Amino acid sequence: MARIAGVDIPRHKQAWVSLQYIYGIGPSQSQKILAQTGVNPQTRVNDLTEEEVNRLREVIDREHKVEGDLRKEVNLNIKRLTEIGSYRGTRHRRNLPARGQRTRTNARTKRGSRKTVAGRGQKRGMAKK
Repeated sequence: MARIAGVDIPRHKQAWVSLQYIYGIGPSQSQKILAQTGVNPQTRVNDLTEEEVNRLREVIDREHKVEGDLRKEVNLNIKRLTEIGSYRGTRHRRNLPARGQRTRTNARTKRGSRKTVAGRGQKRGMAKK
């Protein structure tokens, strides 16, 4: 089991896919890292030699901010926005979309499941408009 940046990456997946299990590494970053280290992206992780895994580990530790450091930086950025009282900071504080998306409909992922509000809906004995 290859352990890179504190994460056990899956053994039976291709190298370019399994690197994406590390927080902060996406498809393009994983391709760049593999090209830089000279590892074939289609190789399965359990077929990698110990030397190749060490090269990957060194490049990721040296040149990329991943896992704990990256999470910490993102949280500090959000905290800074809320402290200075910016629009984006207030949206984060209220758990609403921060990038201009509409909230009248949609935005269910950010806002959570629906909450029933009293007084909404059709009244008894009233005809539809």
